[in-house]
Amino acid sequence: MKLGLRGGNKPQSAAESGFTLTEVVASVAVVALTFGGILYGYVQTSQRAEWSSYSLAAQSLAMQAIEQARGAKWDPNAWPSVDELGITNFTQVETLDVPVAGAPVFATNFVSISTASVNPPLRELRADCVWVLTGRSGVVAGPFTNTAITLRAPDQ
Repeated sequence: MKLGLRGGNKPQSAAESGFTLTEVVASVAVVALTFGGILYGYVQTSQRAEWSSYSLAAQSLAMQAIEQARGAKWDPNAWPSVDELGITNFTQVETLDVPVAGAPVFATNFVSISTASVNPPLRELRADCVWVLTGRSGVVAGPFTNTAITLRAPDQ
């Protein structure tokens, strides 16, 4: 028995050693799947970051409506009684404050003010900000709703 000889009589040359076609195809498939997964993860991360920025802007818009209602004067103990707040519902349509290159995204704030308690006097302020996101491929996602709720006492 001779070591390093092929078929018992020829030595194996460097040109004859290497990978088979099956091994090359399998390794290329593994590399392609790995890079495909990395690219898919990058695209998903980018889309989630975009959605998060719009959601944060919508929450900010809802809080803006709450602060606007909290700024109204309401003092039932004064003479004469002052109630600029009122029991009401109203809507506001505004652009979400996110820098975009394309068309802006609009959101609708549904603000409702209701009586939570008569004694002690409390009012509930609620803002629901509804928005729809259109992706780069034209696919519409949503509607999404961001809600802010707070209670307010007189003259606060």
